[in-house]
Amino acid sequence: MLTPSGFAKQEEIVAKEERKNGNGKSQLKGKEYMKELRKLQKELCHLQEWVKAQGLQVIVVFEGRDAAGKGGTIKAITERVSPRVFRLVALPAPSDREKSQMYIQRYMPHFPAAGEIVIFDRSWYNRAGVEYVMGFCSKEQHQRFLQLCPMVERYIVDGGIQLIKFWLEVRKEEQARRFEARIEDPLRQWKLSPMDIESWTRWYDYSRARDLMLEATDTKYAPWYIVRSDDKRRARLNCISHLLSLIPYKKLPRGKVKLPKRSNKGRYDDQATLKGRRFVPEKY
Repeated sequence: MLTPSGFAKQEEIVAKEERKNGNGKSQLKGKEYMKELRKLQKELCHLQEWVKAQGLQVIVVFEGRDAAGKGGTIKAITERVSPRVFRLVALPAPSDREKSQMYIQRYMPHFPAAGEIVIFDRSWYNRAGVEYVMGFCSKEQHQRFLQLCPMVERYIVDGGIQLIKFWLEVRKEEQARRFEARIEDPLRQWKLSPMDIESWTRWYDYSRARDLMLEATDTKYAPWYIVRSDDKRRARLNCISHLLSLIPYKKLPRGKVKLPKRSNKGRYDDQATLKGRRFVPEKY
């Protein structure tokens, strides 16, 4: 449990986040952000019903630098919709068996069926980024991936899946601020892995890897959309708004729902039977 000084530290971190960012705009205030987010989340619910009704298949890929805000953006998209329609996929490091497979093979079982939107929190583009920069694949494997990826994505799109790719771009100074916040904030320290620390030192290696990836895989049928994410709140709103614009949908009519009367058949004191059971202490 956080001490009063711990809460004060958190409040200080939050206050810092609300200061001006690198593009000169003030950080979006909480009330304004929540108001706009709720509007967009309502539209995501309408989109959800349309996707189910039309049997659409959609993949949304999220890539970007460490601490670019991918997780927060994905949470903003998914927190008010059904996880059976908006499915989140965040795969761990590949097993030895998976390493021996065709590279994209471990991702394909997670592809959408009719009426599903699958969100990949990092994807097959690991090979273009972290695997290449950190030496987990050879230069030949990296080059082969960049050559074959557009062809594979062409097959995905031709197979009836809409493929949407977002790259979240954060400035070097803002990434540094977020890393420092992770070091200080006990609620964020789990986000800071040894791999993150090692990656931290290779900013321009990642920049070059990003440039190579965009050059090879930014196609008309599966384009990249870059989201500036120095202001996380604005980035989330901009990303959701653009996502909604990419999938044509209509608001479907919903029949009025009226709760029927509950039956009193077999009525008894159903609270009395809980007496003596183990209840969670009500500390709050």
